[in-house]
Amino acid sequence: YQKQRGDCLDCIEVKKNVPVKGSYDIIVAGGGVSGVAAAVSASRMGKKVLLIEKTICLGGLATIGLINLFVPLCNGRGVQIIKGMAEELLQLSVKYGYDTIPDCWKNGNPTKDGPRYVTRYSVPIFVLALTEFIKSEGVSILYDSVVSDVAMEGSQVKGVVVVNKSGFEYYTAGMFVDATGDGDLMVQAGVPTVQGRNFHTFMMHGADTEMCKKAAESGDLGNLQHWASGGNANLYGGGHPEGKPYWLGTNSKDVTNYVVENHIEALNKLKNDKDKAARDILRIPTMPQFRTTRHIDGNYTLKEADTYRHFDDSVGAICDFDRRDFLYEIPFGTLVRDGFGNIITAGRSAAGEGYAWDVLRVIPPAIISGQAAGVACALAIDEKKPVYGTDIKMLQKTLTAQNVMIHFDDGLVPKAGEEITVQESNMEHF
Repeated sequence: YQKQRGDCLDCIEVKKNVPVKGSYDIIVAGGGVSGVAAAVSASRMGKKVLLIEKTICLGGLATIGLINLFVPLCNGRGVQIIKGMAEELLQLSVKYGYDTIPDCWKNGNPTKDGPRYVTRYSVPIFVLALTEFIKSEGVSILYDSVVSDVAMEGSQVKGVVVVNKSGFEYYTAGMFVDATGDGDLMVQAGVPTVQGRNFHTFMMHGADTEMCKKAAESGDLGNLQHWASGGNANLYGGGHPEGKPYWLGTNSKDVTNYVVENHIEALNKLKNDKDKAARDILRIPTMPQFRTTRHIDGNYTLKEADTYRHFDDSVGAICDFDRRDFLYEIPFGTLVRDGFGNIITAGRSAAGEGYAWDVLRVIPPAIISGQAAGVACALAIDEKKPVYGTDIKMLQKTLTAQNVMIHFDDGLVPKAGEEITVQESNMEHF
């Protein structure tokens, strides 16, 4: 027992013999949609990949977080912007279950002022499909396992310590992708990060007898679900309790308090229902529904003012999920930090500030950044370069061959005086 060690006022020092369990080309920490995209992209390029997931379900917020909405892949004017693995996973999400893809997109006839390319999907079925997908692509997976520490040599990550039912295990790799959503691997590796904040939101999937009737009459179980909530703050902070501190989501006490408060708040709302037999809660989230906990302090931070800006190091064009016409590009610099040669991030922990962070973090852009991260790691290994020094032209060429739009067409940028509208459907919780 040792007191006042480092910045810890009351600590114990633990030394363990940890068995070395495997060595890989690339290790991906976090099995959300960005982690899946990174792992599969790298595997498709011939790399030996391990995906480590802390739960027993892939998909992250898109599945166990119950945010089962593939937000638009189009600009709201009938032009698809986000393609590549994002569209591949959208199609997988509805392959074996219901969908809400507008007919015009199914038929290949979208119109300028018609509905956007968007869908809901069955959470449990998508989880099952993701497991089959990842295994069919040759990715090794480790479920129910948490990356608890890293072994460093200077600024290089040599390996990760994982804790699971077998105890502590050690895995090594040449490259690492932090797809935890919270920057957990980056923090442990000493990569600079930026703390975010989260509103008081807790959404559940419920059903009642009226919804059951509607589903039975339509023959579509997609009509069964409705939303129930604990905290019901929206994306923009509306409904966040006045005077209540924002949730950080990056320490155990904060996460625990978030869960306890929202469980009790949700239950208190249910207690007011008169006919308790006429409704039920089908699913509650099994991970905190935090969106913006922590992101890399990257070589570049995307800003809302970067709307319609082209980047020389773009790894994918993306669209605003809530507003028609608004277009962005994801700079490779939002995923890497100079000096840290074998770690890259993807998904919610890409570098963005304000509303631009929201644009980056939702499902389709998260998948695109994951795809880029996996390809970049594979190329960096082949080129014997640090990942931040990956040949951008080769990275863009490879992603283009995988049907990713690198730069949006300037002809899609609204001209002065043209009306720009907000998406008509209510997606404020996403």
